[in-house]
Amino acid sequence: MAAGASTAAVAVWRDIRAHQGDPLVPPSPTREPSPQQSYWQGDAVIEEHRFRSVHRGPTGYAVLHPPGAAPTSVLPVVIALHGWRDDHRVLLGQRFQLGRFLTEAVAAGVPPFRIVTVDGGTSYYHPHQGEDAGAMVIDELLPRLADTGLATAPSDRIGLLGWSMGGYGALRLGGILGPDRVAALCAVSPALWQDPHLASRAGFSSAREYRRYSVLGRQSDLDGIPVRIDCGTRDRFVQATRSYVDGFTRPIEGGFTPGAHVAWFWRRVLPDQLSYLGRTLSA
Repeated sequence: MAAGASTAAVAVWRDIRAHQGDPLVPPSPTREPSPQQSYWQGDAVIEEHRFRSVHRGPTGYAVLHPPGAAPTSVLPVVIALHGWRDDHRVLLGQRFQLGRFLTEAVAAGVPPFRIVTVDGGTSYYHPHQGEDAGAMVIDELLPRLADTGLATAPSDRIGLLGWSMGGYGALRLGGILGPDRVAALCAVSPALWQDPHLASRAGFSSAREYRRYSVLGRQSDLDGIPVRIDCGTRDRFVQATRSYVDGFTRPIEGGFTPGAHVAWFWRRVLPDQLSYLGRTLSA
């Protein structure tokens, strides 16, 4: 890293530590690149980054540091996957406010963890029309984060959290990575279809493609991973989600409560999901 970038990285964290009243612990210049943008939401520090993915092209992502966390501290990492036609910044904006909810969770005593949001495009986190955001997360994002010192190396266990398309993505990636890599998984209003012919043509080119990448009938892929699934009783995916939950041979956390496939429902259940992730990751 160039000296200017290293100085910028230390300057960013000097401002952060001064605000928090914590002693400055500057990052190692070889492990913690300077973010393209850094700002606050609640007492969480958000760093914005970009890279060019071989699996989907230009990709943005953000790292949310919980209140009081030094940049070099070792904390569990949760990868947060957004819904269709959204991007990683939607999870930071007014619809989700992840930084504020993370701040409130830690203040309430939830064991701290980092959250990483990332652009997932429209491929439903599987190979689709020249894009594969699932492969991007596994092959590129996790190693990239590990290179900066975050706990996403092959020897680390991460959490997965996703909404709608991202809920499906969390279930699919959890099955691929398995319990050696995933310590907790939370899917919210996952986009699932019982009839492959009804699956979104924006995310699946055919019923055959949906069958190939469906998580229905593959619940055993998540054996050994603590799972929480939440869905509103008026959600358009509720019947398929009930069928999916019923396919487990063990109890699944979460459940079905009044609500629809809308942001107010997702915000309402988010505190319980962050509490679940924090407690499970720290166990």
